[in-house]
Amino acid sequence: MTTLAHISDLHFGTESPEIVEGLIEDITRHAPALIVVSGDLTQRARGREFMAARAFLDRLPFPRLVVPGNHDIPLFDVLTRFARPLARFRRYINDEVDPFVLTDKVAALGINTARSNTWKDGRVSGSQIEKLRERMKAVPPGVMKVLVTHHPFLPPPGDVSPPLVGRAAEALQAAEACGVDLMLAGHLHVGYSGDVRTHHLGVRRSILVAQAGTATSHRIRGEANSYNVIRLATDRIDCSFRVWDGKRFLEAKSLGYLKRDADWQPIKAA
Repeated sequence: MTTLAHISDLHFGTESPEIVEGLIEDITRHAPALIVVSGDLTQRARGREFMAARAFLDRLPFPRLVVPGNHDIPLFDVLTRFARPLARFRRYINDEVDPFVLTDKVAALGINTARSNTWKDGRVSGSQIEKLRERMKAVPPGVMKVLVTHHPFLPPPGDVSPPLVGRAAEALQAAEACGVDLMLAGHLHVGYSGDVRTHHLGVRRSILVAQAGTATSHRIRGEANSYNVIRLATDRIDCSFRVWDGKRFLEAKSLGYLKRDADWQPIKAA
């Protein structure tokens, strides 16, 4: 199986150094084929925060795919926010904000959902939806297709007013049509997984979602710092939710899904 490490909401500028070290140690031990970072690398998009985030990433010698989050756009520097919102992200992290990684096992497409004209909400554009269609339809058969955003498509369990990404329905139609199997996101500082069909009734094909909590920030929201280790095969996805216990990251729970007749059905993870 192919291993992904899914981390999100690092918020350098509010990071806990001990947790940063623990995260590096735990990810390195799992030796992922790809590290996915689903946004909010910084707290206020300051240069020193991006430098710290880049130094962290450079200590992880694995391929990576990184998308920005709303905190990676300056909040108080209004001129930069609207004239060059992701200039520091491009300088320190990656010039490509809609990155694509293709291997013989996984095709992962990142979509930047952060926008200058809103404080925390996100959106998918029409051109990004077209990019999703073009990229994923060209992927060879048998390769797992993964979509990465900062803002979520699926609300947490029990949330009656979820802050979901804008234009979600249209993006999900494209994801469904081109065979996306897994969607990764963050933003809410809560870790959970599920099938998009539980909330988006217009989607007929099973698409799994794995949300990551905040990996390293002390700005937690009722949940300990966490990240996901995800193992992929053609017809199987295992997700391990790894949580900081005060000294190290440990598995808090694991969920497995097996693909049967185009549906992802929950099973006991290995």
